[in-house]
Amino acid sequence: MVLVELGSYPNAMEAAMVRDRLQVEGIDSVAFDGGMNMADSAGWVIPVRVMVLDEDLEVAKAAIA
Repeated sequence: MVLVELGSYPNAMEAAMVRDRLQVEGIDSVAFDGGMNMADSAGWVIPVRVMVLDEDLEVAKAAIA
């Protein structure tokens, strides 16, 4: 099992909404770079990445489509 990027978002709020949707579908996820995103208003430079297991990627894409 490997973590893969489902998508990247300009701020932690959008990433949290995606993660909440995935949770409703029973898909585990994590957000990377949320803290870096907030530093010095760097949202446009360092997006927040939502990661899922590679085996869940296709189902996760369908869940947020």
